[in-house]
Amino acid sequence: MSLSALRNIGVIAHIDAGKTTTTERILYYTGKIHRMGEVDEGSAQMDWMPQEQERGITITSASTTCIWRDCMINVIDTPGHVDFTAEVERSLRVLDGAVVVFCAVAGVQPQSEKVWRQADSYGVPRVVFINKMDRIGANPDKTLEEITKVLDAQPLPLQIPVGVESGFSGVVDLITMKMLIWESDEDEAPAEEEISEDLLEEAGRLRETLLETLSEVDERVMELYLEGGEVIPEIAREAVRRGTIDRNFYPVMFGSSMKKKGVQPLLDSIVDYLPSPLDKPPVSGYLESGEEETRTHSVKDPFCALLFKIMSFPGRPTLFYVRVYSGTCRIGGQMKNSRSKKVERAMKIMRMHANRREEIKEMKAGDLVALVGLKDARTGDTLCDPGHPISLEKPYFPEPVIFISIEPKSAKDQDKMMDVLERLSEEDPTFVVRIDDETGQVILSGMGELHLEVLVGRLFNEFNVQGRVGNPQVSYRETVTRKVEVSERFEKEIGGKEHDASVTLAIEPLPGGGAVQFEDRTGEAQIPEEVISSISEYVTEGSGSGAKAGYPVIDVKVNLMDATYNSERSTDMAYRAATISALAKGLRDGKPILLEPVMAVEVESPDEYTGEVMGTLTLRRATIEGVSRQGQVEVIDALVPLREMFGYTTILRSVTQGRGTFTMELAQYRQVEEK
Repeated sequence: MSLSALRNIGVIAHIDAGKTTTTERILYYTGKIHRMGEVDEGSAQMDWMPQEQERGITITSASTTCIWRDCMINVIDTPGHVDFTAEVERSLRVLDGAVVVFCAVAGVQPQSEKVWRQADSYGVPRVVFINKMDRIGANPDKTLEEITKVLDAQPLPLQIPVGVESGFSGVVDLITMKMLIWESDEDEAPAEEEISEDLLEEAGRLRETLLETLSEVDERVMELYLEGGEVIPEIAREAVRRGTIDRNFYPVMFGSSMKKKGVQPLLDSIVDYLPSPLDKPPVSGYLESGEEETRTHSVKDPFCALLFKIMSFPGRPTLFYVRVYSGTCRIGGQMKNSRSKKVERAMKIMRMHANRREEIKEMKAGDLVALVGLKDARTGDTLCDPGHPISLEKPYFPEPVIFISIEPKSAKDQDKMMDVLERLSEEDPTFVVRIDDETGQVILSGMGELHLEVLVGRLFNEFNVQGRVGNPQVSYRETVTRKVEVSERFEKEIGGKEHDASVTLAIEPLPGGGAVQFEDRTGEAQIPEEVISSISEYVTEGSGSGAKAGYPVIDVKVNLMDATYNSERSTDMAYRAATISALAKGLRDGKPILLEPVMAVEVESPDEYTGEVMGTLTLRRATIEGVSRQGQVEVIDALVPLREMFGYTTILRSVTQGRGTFTMELAQYRQVEEK
């Protein structure tokens, strides 16, 4: 199959918008599965993990491959819960296009906005599917308005819904000017009819709007439109495709995945409007010399792939998911890891269908596959032709904000627990495992209570390791409040060799929200570049533990003002000791303060409970940002310190009789208020 007939897409949205249900319908109508699974019943093909089936949510992104209209579609179904946002991040890094699912009732929700911004950052073209048109309170016009205002994007409706709520029965296709009607909730193809008289005027008006928009991106449409000629569907589709790939607008489709309505036209839109690898610009990376180089999406260029996901299983080989950008590689072929500089070989290459596997003999440009047999590989590594090494950009992963302690129930579980935790941390870059230097406790850090709860559940149930878990704790940060300059010298003879170096650092506070910055201000001093680079690395290392309570340091700039250099005595050990000692002294003298994570919280509740919900937030030192109405619920936006949100799920359920929900994500760090 040619690259032009390949689509690598993701399905992204807020939790409960209907991503997995939509994906199940896609798999059914493409013939990949013969029975539609349901999320609520725990039978969805893509939610294969036991915890996903129990909770009715997607936890890990799952990939599969299907065929529609002679086009191969690689689909990744991503989580919608904010605790698992890293799964969306790494998926979007390797995808060419996406389907964004919005709930017709709730509109643009917090995680909808989050995943949209993530897609923006990677330049991913999208089609929009407004789902749940059959639900009470469905308001597609409001959803379109919110896409325009909240997301600052131009939606381009290609359809008109025929009815809403219980009366939703189909759509008017503005490209063909035909009406598609699903006669029942059975899994049947829609009937194509002439547009009914009550929708004919609106369809004509929106068709004109559509052609006006398309004429801005396509000269043929412009000529035909201005001359009053007919814009046939083929020309219109080509114009929509061009504008979609360039992200001038985002085609919008309507449907109800649960009621099996609107999915076939959505599949058509994936084939017609989302890009193939050939429509994407060449991927760029860096050679070992530091020069930038591009690779085209072609089997003729040297092999190049990005490892974007790792999955561990008890008693089974680890899977390494890669996106191949150029070239080909067969089973057992040599691949160089540009990070470790080691040569790897894949013992198996597999196409995945959730947790089921299909072995293939080679991988080539455009493929999304899983490998078995890699020895030293991490998320974000580049695998490439040993004769043409290159390093691609890694996915970005946010810092964890919450941690718990864990200890094995027995001594025999100790080694096994640490081995499993290491595997899980390799699998999930936002899950950090460390041992506290003072207490010897094992500390697990993650993105939220649910994130850690799921990972501990996997440890206990999937890997059969028993342990005791402490209460969740906040992962604080530290910073300084004044500028200081410090000098430290390390001078010692070890094993008959002299180690001597001194370092002078100026440390100053920065505005909130950033990692530690390093700047070389030694000027004309004759200090080798490799020494400057080493000192920068040691500043980063020393910033992992602050002077006040040992938390990581942020919002600080470290300037290297001076350093001694002697080719015989100035060793790497001496620079490390002097740098870390100077940094520690500077952080102590800089009047350090403790910073706590503050979360952007959005609570959805029936309006009769709004007063009680506001009260629960006020008790948690919340700053109320606003209250709005979405359908039948009130939405409260607030900023709340993370330490006040532990256990809030139970309290919210209590005051709203189980009908309230909330989401939260890190908004900022601010100084801890003393109680």
